[in-house]
Amino acid sequence: MDIGLTVGVDVDRAAASPSAFDFLELGIGASSLPPESIDPDRLDRALDGRDLLVHLPYSQPLTSYADEINDAIVAYQRRLLSTVGELGAEKAVLHATSADRDDVDFRDVAADQLARVAEAGREAGVEVVVENVGHQHKGLQLSVLGDIARETDTPICFDVGHAYMEGGNKAIRRFLRGHADRVSHLHCHDVRRRGDTHLPVGAGEINYEAFVAELDGFDGTVAVEVFTDDDALLLDSASRVADHLDAEW
Repeated sequence: MDIGLTVGVDVDRAAASPSAFDFLELGIGASSLPPESIDPDRLDRALDGRDLLVHLPYSQPLTSYADEINDAIVAYQRRLLSTVGELGAEKAVLHATSADRDDVDFRDVAADQLARVAEAGREAGVEVVVENVGHQHKGLQLSVLGDIARETDTPICFDVGHAYMEGGNKAIRRFLRGHADRVSHLHCHDVRRRGDTHLPVGAGEINYEAFVAELDGFDGTVAVEVFTDDDALLLDSASRVADHLDAEW
């Protein structure tokens, strides 16, 4: 099991991150960090032997009501995936959003879009993992995400904090009981129901012991997604997650 760190869209922050992490998850996007603008040598120096994962544009919708726009969305993601594939990215996180998450008939559009982006990733040699963002206005609900990920044979990035914000510790366990086998990547942090998110692990209300009990045998990648530049807090969160997962790190 590899434990890494999300570093946003800042290559310099990646370079300054603790060397103990196995990989870095770098945010990319046309308005933030266009991947074609990244100097491969600079990136290699920042990684310093660590693996590269990426997060596809955070605010980019997955679906539209217009077929032409849906085609453009897929073309855009294909271009990004092709570029980061050439940079050596192993996985790419994609937010599971929908133009209308409450329209049952529209779920087929979301599933089709997800399948097309995942296929673009395979063509680029990058594993696309779809992330739960059901706590957000346009985020697909956990139950819907699990279904379409299975229908499209797409791996899941399970964000434990997002799931908690959507439905508490019960929602975390319920989702994993049905879909833990599809989880390839984890985003780990802590949260409080009052709205505090991406806290150090142990500082919030997530029951990590119950959470990892549903992930028996998990051997994917784990990204610490704690919003701080304090290395001690980042390393402590990673150590806590490793202990909960009974993993050496």
